[in-house]
Amino acid sequence: MSRIGNAPITVPDDVEVKIDGNKVTVKGPKGTLEREIHKNISIAMENNVITFKRPDDEPLNRSLHGLTRTLINNMIHGVKEEYTRELQINGVGYRAAKQGNKLVMNLGYSHPVEMEQPEGITFDVPNPNTIIVRGIDKEKVGQTAAVIRTKRPPEVYRGKGIKYAEEVIRRKEGKAGKK
Repeated sequence: MSRIGNAPITVPDDVEVKIDGNKVTVKGPKGTLEREIHKNISIAMENNVITFKRPDDEPLNRSLHGLTRTLINNMIHGVKEEYTRELQINGVGYRAAKQGNKLVMNLGYSHPVEMEQPEGITFDVPNPNTIIVRGIDKEKVGQTAAVIRTKRPPEVYRGKGIKYAEEVIRRKEGKAGKK
């Protein structure tokens, strides 16, 4: 009994969902997303309400039931309102700037780290220590933010590096030294 998979999705008025076999296309004010779903899960849409059914209680079908519903719900939310992920840069001399379609970061290396803007993703740099990743595809936004974070992960002794805005870095104590 999947609580998530059994929950129906109500489609907003300004979003259009088209189901063609196992291909789902969602079109909204921010853009269009497409996704192929697994053949074991069946989707039905009546009166702007989408429901999901699975054929049996096999472990694969049980796991796909809730996953499919969540993926379609994320698509609907993404084309209506964009997903955002905020990153913060901490460290002396560490900063970011946007140059055209590139994100240029000075992270304490001997060279600046440059990153191209992936398709469907935009970078905002409101100040030199903040990067905001925006897009309609939740998966792409999260992956892009994770790739940026890997350029200089947060360090536990001094807290330097790139971290998510909501992330809390547990600081470690340094060496005690001789007394």
